[in-house]
Amino acid sequence: MRSLHIGSAMIDTVTLVASEDIERASFTNDGRSYLMLESGRKIPAKSIDWHVGGGACNTAVSLARRGWSPSVLAKTGDDAAADEVRRHLSAEGIEDRLIVAPGKATGKAVMVSSHDRNASIFVHRGANETITEAELPPSSFEGFDLVYVGPLSNQSADCFEHIVASAKAAGAVVAANPGIRQLTARTAGFLRALEQLDLLSINRVEAEALMPALAPRAKEGPDAHPPADGPELLKRGLIAGGFQMGLVRFIRAVQKEGPRWVSITDGTEGSYLGTEEAVFWFPSLPAKVAGTAGAGDAFCSTLTAALVEGKTAEEAMHEAAANAASVVEQINTTSGLLRPDALAVRVAETREESVRRVDE
Repeated sequence: MRSLHIGSAMIDTVTLVASEDIERASFTNDGRSYLMLESGRKIPAKSIDWHVGGGACNTAVSLARRGWSPSVLAKTGDDAAADEVRRHLSAEGIEDRLIVAPGKATGKAVMVSSHDRNASIFVHRGANETITEAELPPSSFEGFDLVYVGPLSNQSADCFEHIVASAKAAGAVVAANPGIRQLTARTAGFLRALEQLDLLSINRVEAEALMPALAPRAKEGPDAHPPADGPELLKRGLIAGGFQMGLVRFIRAVQKEGPRWVSITDGTEGSYLGTEEAVFWFPSLPAKVAGTAGAGDAFCSTLTAALVEGKTAEEAMHEAAANAASVVEQINTTSGLLRPDALAVRVAETREESVRRVDE
């Protein structure tokens, strides 16, 4: 099967710092943790490595190792970093449809990983922010079974409606994993595009950011029968901007706008999938965490591919969780992505975990 991956191409520099060499502050009410860097001090690192990342590249590698034939459509600078992106894609058997932006730099990120390995990330998106509709003619989308749209920023995000409409017109299944800035700064356009999406994948934070915009279109309030023994997010629901909505109610509200499938991830608390028939929950799988970057791309791309291939919700969610668990056991975003035989072994090793229906 052929897939087109639109989004970012990045050079990621990953710095691993021992817990005793960098301070971390955690706040109970805020629910967040912060790494604290001492000004003017050289901090020893256990390792500093770089690799090619970015949403379009990560998800394309995921599907290439699954046996698909992916292409990447992203924008880079005319620089050495872009050459590294091309070499990386070529080594994975991925078609390069990179657009060059003279005078712009290829996107770069610096990840500082310590303590729980949930990295803090400094990002310069560079050329990734400069895609225009003129660079995406209808012919760009022809011949693909799946068009997968990753997070887009600034000028590139303005193309989201055009991308989705063009992909749908070309007959592809259209999946999107938008960034939070798309959902908050370009909400109206995103809501219009939902009508032509087949699958929407977001995390809990992104769902809460989107929920207030959906509230006028859907009935607020908790789910009718939230299970007392269910996951915390299912019991609590989504809360943001003075609005509250049950998770199942939110998923059904999104589906009413167009998508057949809606996926919401909640880190170590597992994931949810709304299908036409039901809403399911699946736990996260055990892993020895080396770095969390790339876990979302692994989960969403694997889930999408499995569903497009016709697998059941349980099969798709289990494979997605297994691939994400493998990715977090590596420091970079792609080394842990599994090929079918290895993925099947990982799924078999966690066969005791099962999907739970949560909308009854």
